This record gives sequence, structure tokens and C-alpha cells, in this order.
Amino acid sequence: MDDPDRWRNMATAPRDGSRILVTIRASEQGPAEVDLAYWSHGDQFAGEGWRASDSSPGHIIEYAEPELKCWMPMPSANRTSMPSPWEGDDDEQLDGSGI
Repeated sequence: MDDPDRWRNMATAPRDGSRILVTIRASEQGPAEVDLAYWSHGDQFAGEGWRASDSSPGHIIEYAEPELKCWMPMPSANRTSMPSPWEGDDDEQLDGSGI
């Protein structure tokens, strides 16, 4: 069975509207962090792309592809804390390919 508590490359993230955890890359605005996001096919409020799950009509929080480093499925209900952001330097290390 696939380990749900493992960060994965964004190229494999589901684009079906399901909510996932994402690592937002560190930038001049702050350190890397984890957010809850989903892929939106676009609507009257914004175009197709990654949105934060707390977006609402008139207040859309969108992420550009380069802002998101990796993803993980939603944790089970008995998880007590959010996972730490992915700290790896190389995207090739995701999915075990850096071994």
C-alpha cells in the first residue's frame, strides 16, 4: 500500500478538485509552509489553477505552479498535527528517486 504520509512530486498531484496538502516553497515572503489546496478548473471568479482551500468567491488565493514544491494526500482523521514542509533541495528526491 502506498504511504499516505509521504511528499510527492507536484506533477503527480490530482487535478480533480480533491483537497490535498501542499508544500509552498520558501520565498522572500517567508519560510516554506504547508497549506490545504485543490485544483480548480476555473469559474467566473478566477481561471484554472491551484487554489487554497480557504478561498471564497471574491477572495481567491491562487498558487502559481512554481510556488508549490510537492503534495501529499489528506491525512487520516486520527493524525494529531500537520506534517512539516518538504525541506529537500532537489525535486528529484521526491517519490524516492533520489536514492
